[in-house]
Amino acid sequence: MLAYTANQAKTRFGEFLDQVQREPVQVLKRDRVVGVMVSAQDYAAMRNFYANRLQSTLTQNASQAAALGLTEADVNRLLADGS
Repeated sequence: MLAYTANQAKTRFGEFLDQVQREPVQVLKRDRVVGVMVSAQDYAAMRNFYANRLQSTLTQNASQAAALGLTEADVNRLLADGS
């Protein structure tokens, strides 16, 4: 993965954007990665992936709760418990 300093990304922004269309690019500040820029297409794909993964996890948890005999009210009460 390529890396640009924040200053390079600013002064060579057009080149930076072109590179991002090909692969993610790290942005460094004081030799530390402070961000990664990705194309809009990659960002949308990542959002869909994580949304689908979350939905799958929620569905599995709901099935497990139902198998244990927990009602929606039981689950809400457990989630509201701050301990």
